Amino acid sequence: MGKIFSKNSPKVPEDATHIVTVKTGDCKGAGTDANVKIILINGEGKNSDEFDLDARWRDDFERGREDQFYVKCEENFGRVAKIEMWRDKKGILDNWYVDWVKVQHANADDHAFFPLNRWLAPYKRIRVKEFDSVLPQEDDDSERRKEELDEKRLKYTTKVKVAGLLPQIASLPDDEIFSHEYQSDLKKLKKQLFIRITVKNVTTGRWKQPEDILPVYNDVLTKPIGFSHWRNDFAFGRQRLVHCNPIWIRRCDEIPEKLAVTDEMIKPFMEGLSISEAIGSKRLFIIDYSFLKDLECTGGRIIPSPIALFFVTSSKALLPIAIQLFAEPSETNPVFLPNDHHVTWQLVKMWFNNADASVHQACTHLGFTHLVMEAIGVITHRSLSPSHPIFRLLAPHFLYLMAINSRALEVLVSEGGWVDTCMSIGRTGMFNILKRVLPNWRLDVQGTLPNDLKNRGVEDPEVLPNYHYRDDALLLYDVICKYATTVVKGTYDTPEKLANDYELQEWARCLSDSPEKDGAGLNGVPGNGKFSTVDELIGTVTPIIFLGSVGHAAANFSQYDDYGFPGNYPAIMFGDPPTDKSPRTEKDIIDTLATKKMSLDTLLITRLLSEKATNPLGDFEVQYQYDRVGTKAISELIKDLEKVGEIIDKRNEKRAYPYAYLHPNAIPNAISI
Repeated sequence: MGKIFSKNSPKVPEDATHIVTVKTGDCKGAGTDANVKIILINGEGKNSDEFDLDARWRDDFERGREDQFYVKCEENFGRVAKIEMWRDKKGILDNWYVDWVKVQHANADDHAFFPLNRWLAPYKRIRVKEFDSVLPQEDDDSERRKEELDEKRLKYTTKVKVAGLLPQIASLPDDEIFSHEYQSDLKKLKKQLFIRITVKNVTTGRWKQPEDILPVYNDVLTKPIGFSHWRNDFAFGRQRLVHCNPIWIRRCDEIPEKLAVTDEMIKPFMEGLSISEAIGSKRLFIIDYSFLKDLECTGGRIIPSPIALFFVTSSKALLPIAIQLFAEPSETNPVFLPNDHHVTWQLVKMWFNNADASVHQACTHLGFTHLVMEAIGVITHRSLSPSHPIFRLLAPHFLYLMAINSRALEVLVSEGGWVDTCMSIGRTGMFNILKRVLPNWRLDVQGTLPNDLKNRGVEDPEVLPNYHYRDDALLLYDVICKYATTVVKGTYDTPEKLANDYELQEWARCLSDSPEKDGAGLNGVPGNGKFSTVDELIGTVTPIIFLGSVGHAAANFSQYDDYGFPGNYPAIMFGDPPTDKSPRTEKDIIDTLATKKMSLDTLLITRLLSEKATNPLGDFEVQYQYDRVGTKAISELIKDLEKVGEIIDKRNEKRAYPYAYLHPNAIPNAISI
């Protein structure tokens, strides 16, 4: 049995040859009281003695902590290429999750890194190569690898929790629970917010005028952008491009039959152009929410199913020129215009935003990021070994995802939760929207930014100017694509490696297959269940990383600016939408607004959701890639993101309204809030 000494030991031997550093994970139950042993293996396959990793005067392997030890191998043992590690069952708390092990020669800077990122079962020896990034067909410990995947499939079981939607994790594994530090930060923020919102005389009843909410705002609950611009047509048009729901506007190539507009109606708002001329010059745009028609909502509430036209002026502003609140034209469903009575027009815009907010929360936010990413995350854990290079590429972008989704279902989307009480649609309407929209969502179209922009006809900055979401997101998409390409092509440098990677091909199958076949049920996965080329794989992992970082940031972090003032972006409205053009009064607007309690609940929730509680993109909380291909890709990613940040900073200096939501420093690696 070889001797081992803690670095802090009063008797560190002068002839120690190697330093072993062990990082215990920061997930629930990660720390251990068990006895831990290690064997070092050099490049020639020679084993060291067996070392007990133990310092009697200190409690080793506590959650989230690094422990360092000196060991003594025989002379000229050389560089370590593998380690073998195991534990017993000593102690009440013997479970152990290991992030990584680093072995450094005591007299040299060179070190070998072994990212385990897994639980160690008692008495089961695990032998890990340096970097632990190896394709399954090249792994000389394939049996251990298969056993690990079988165990993970028992932990990461799928369940369709809402009929008609994507599968989710059936029961949250301990691995996915928030870290102590993250939970502490969230608790502090919640406490701070709730303390700061204690304002006299504004917690019950209804608002007498929209501006009565002003006393609520302070240095923590700052005045949201929407407060100052909510009546403005320019701001209403800008919302479509740079706020929390920027993915629905599309170029109008023809007027749908269900929209009862005529040249006579809207020509005055198109600088004298006819409809055909505006379409021909690519200056007419549309948002069509007619799929909301007859939507069943919680409590029998009604939301519109509006269609709106927008026009790009010669001064490059996007302005609303027509809104029809329901899908079928009729005498009680007129087309509203900017020259209608100003309060009536304002009320119509608010009802449109009520529908927009419903689509935002159901689809853009929950469906297209949280739920899509959870389905992908569960399937990735079930299909790819922790040693797989593609697992290591994607793993940072699943951090806390399943935990936050589980929390959201319990708190926000539960019966009687925030969605039920503070949104017109409620959870019933939210799920019904998803059932109508998700079946038509495709990873290679809506999930792939360049294809999505082209599909909507909005890819050209000359056609649709000031679309800052598009312009900044494209920079980030290209950087992520370069990053993914470096890893994928560096891993699969021959066609045979891709074809023979049975774990990867199982992942491809499961992403595409239905939940009944243990799949995610995603449409539009490149290769349709089998990767034949590296381009298909790049075309899959790039949008996955993008959706889990940039896509969610765009949908999430402007929520407070949008929802924080109830008149700007109403999550809930009372009464019925206008059915004629008669003049309305300010009281009509007041009567539609959320109650004070609903408004404050919405303000708190969206303020909390708009917080960035984890590291920015590229600065991974847990690093999984230590191999040469992965470390090179990460290094380039960080440099490229810095350049993108500089470009966005310069753009924002020239923009009339800066767009900060997609600055790389503001984008987390994963959906963690």
